[in-house]
Amino acid sequence: MGLFDFFKKKESTEQEQQALDTGLEKTKDNFFSKITKVIAGRSTVDDDVLDDLEEVLVTSDVGVSTTLKIIERIQARVARDKYVNTADLNTLLKDEIQQLLAENNSNDFQNFEYGNHKPYVIMVVGVNGVGKTTTIGKLAHKLKQAGNQVVLGAADTFRAAAVDQLKLWGQRVDVKVVAQAMGSDPASVAFDTLRSAVSNGDDVAIIDTAGRLHNKVGLMNELTKIKNVMQKVVPGAPHEILLVLDASTGQNAIEQCKQFTEATAVNALALTKLDGTAKGGVVIGISDQFKIPVKYIGVGEGVDHLQLFDRKAFVDTLFKN
Repeated sequence: MGLFDFFKKKESTEQEQQALDTGLEKTKDNFFSKITKVIAGRSTVDDDVLDDLEEVLVTSDVGVSTTLKIIERIQARVARDKYVNTADLNTLLKDEIQQLLAENNSNDFQNFEYGNHKPYVIMVVGVNGVGKTTTIGKLAHKLKQAGNQVVLGAADTFRAAAVDQLKLWGQRVDVKVVAQAMGSDPASVAFDTLRSAVSNGDDVAIIDTAGRLHNKVGLMNELTKIKNVMQKVVPGAPHEILLVLDASTGQNAIEQCKQFTEATAVNALALTKLDGTAKGGVVIGISDQFKIPVKYIGVGEGVDHLQLFDRKAFVDTLFKN
């Protein structure tokens, strides 16, 4: 079985769809209740309706610049079609959001190519409290289910709790964890992890890093050092730099994305805690603003509640009656 074959499915399973429905329930309810108020008593999509829709999108954490882009597209559709009634607004909005996500490279990853790297190295970054270590544990579980041999590297050596938490996840999902004493050099842990992965023939190595948002220069230097050391063991590593963001923080997640993308070459995003927030619209805004694929979403606390992002399933669920 190839790397990540577990995720390469054209349709979500019934269980996954149910988890997505539940996980996005708060966002969906918030979104629809606001749109319902916008169209109440109105028959056509006029400037007043569009002004109110703009407010709905902004207050749903889609973000100002992305909202304006969506509104402009709907205005163009209304002008072209001459008459669009409010009953069509949901369909119109759904189409434009799906198109926007498609343009911004947030695909459903059905045919995503990972190449022939072995081990495939993932470096995970993000601030404390966003669900970074939990995401690593759940991802390791998914990969192991797919038949991959996985090793985790506890390179967040600044907090004993972070190392302990990763060890617990390793025990829970039955994967090896490479760790050193608290305060050890993170690059040294990453080096040992990859050396272990190569010697054991592991398919995937996932490296946890310190969840601190200190000054950009310090962050950049630290992550660059880790990358340089890893490349001594596995040329080209890391193949994936995964930034984990807490969707429930809304616009703060966008600011964190800005900070980390300026510090290192993030090429994949994971949005966690969607089940606990009405701010799921931030997924749309982040994808549009940073042009980085949203790759994983967390839709619950269970070990199976990390899903590979499926653009169509995500938007369909938001607009499901």
